[in-house]
Amino acid sequence: MSAFDELVGYQRETEALGQVMGRLGWDQETVMPRGAGEQRAEEMAALEGVLHARRVDPRMGDWLAKIEDDDLDAVGQATMRIVRKDYARNTKVPGELAAEIARTVSKAQGIWAKARANEDVSAFLPVLKTVIELRQQEGAAISDGGDTYDALLQDYEPGGSAAEISATFDAMRPRLVALRDEIWQRQEPKGVTGSFDTNAQMTLSDKLANVFGYDRELGRIDKAVHPFSSGSGLDVRITTRTSDDDPFNCIYSTIHEVGHATYEQSINKDYLLTPLGEGVSMGVHESQSRIYENQLGRSRAFTGWLFGQMKDSFGDFGISNEDDFYAAVNRVGKGYIRTESDEVQYNLHILLRFDFERALMSGDLLVSDLETAWNDRFKSDFGYAVDKPSNGCLQDVHWSVGLFGYFPTYSLGNVYAGCLYEALRNAVPQLDDQLAQGDTQPALEWLRTNLQTHGGLRAPRDTIIHACGFEPSAEPLLMYTEKKFSGIYGL
Repeated sequence: MSAFDELVGYQRETEALGQVMGRLGWDQETVMPRGAGEQRAEEMAALEGVLHARRVDPRMGDWLAKIEDDDLDAVGQATMRIVRKDYARNTKVPGELAAEIARTVSKAQGIWAKARANEDVSAFLPVLKTVIELRQQEGAAISDGGDTYDALLQDYEPGGSAAEISATFDAMRPRLVALRDEIWQRQEPKGVTGSFDTNAQMTLSDKLANVFGYDRELGRIDKAVHPFSSGSGLDVRITTRTSDDDPFNCIYSTIHEVGHATYEQSINKDYLLTPLGEGVSMGVHESQSRIYENQLGRSRAFTGWLFGQMKDSFGDFGISNEDDFYAAVNRVGKGYIRTESDEVQYNLHILLRFDFERALMSGDLLVSDLETAWNDRFKSDFGYAVDKPSNGCLQDVHWSVGLFGYFPTYSLGNVYAGCLYEALRNAVPQLDDQLAQGDTQPALEWLRTNLQTHGGLRAPRDTIIHACGFEPSAEPLLMYTEKKFSGIYGL
């Protein structure tokens, strides 16, 4: 057996154990007993210790030294690209630190959830400080004296840098703010009214998951405080949430997470339990969830079909025609919650978090000052004050579980989705007619063929270039957003 075959066999076992750890995380967010947090933290730490030991096993170094990339095909070379990168990173992190991070973030997630429910920032800040200190240590270990934040960013967007992302965000901010301010001078569209049965929401959620290609033989839908997708290959699970007075929360959380899940389900099964068998980056991943949710799911064509489904599910909900429903789905209103934000303001939420997490990691912002800094910045950016912590600095789970470097990939995903949508419309000229019938399959097939099936075969930016045929930039997203909302609001 060649060194490459031995490495791939070993890697499959490591990937399988990683999936088991992911399943523990899913369980913690969905059905784990509330009192099990302390034990789960120890379980996560123990499993992370096993995983870390495998990832830095001396045999890995021996195999890597023997393998000549020129002897491999394109798939083998892509596999080696990822394995070499990961091995170089993992060997710089002490096993004790990896285990302690896993233990701490498992505990921190529960503390955050309780603090959020109690509107008690002070209960969360001590453990957040510990999480940040641990991630700072990790970043320092893997950065080789370079920028700590950039080092952590590689876990989510390989090849990305804070400087490049800042330049993209700086180009987006003024046009989004200008559009938002123009919209706010117009009358806000009418929203839905009434109470929406939870079971009816979940039934419609199931139907929409099917419409957007989610294979329930390889997955399941549960409820969680913060919707997410988990797993890859043959076991890809999603969660959603319901609100008695806002059915869009459930509808678009489901469509969003299905975008993530179908990406994982569509990857070439030859890559199962290999480094190529998962989405190549969180930015590319987010491009799938956002194009499903927004460019497809919130389009005039698809909302026309969805209007009929809503009437069948809920009867009279205060809106009488498809145009008004389209406007209601795309309302640009005041609100605090990132995940519930409209397309115009969503990226402004991410820009705020991007700036704060860099400041926290660099030490320019103390954890004790986070709530005040957040509230001040939010009022400056959005024009009104945060009313409670769960609508402010406690609303997101990400920092409690140590995901520093993750937030900017949400906006990168929006940028990538804008590029993909431009290419998709050129490739599928009958797209609107199809979506108006609730037929997403031609659009989904284009995404599967041009992006999803390839998994980690190409680097993130190259994945988008391959699918679109051009270099990604923010311009397609901005043009799409300006055109869409100018039409809705008569600008």
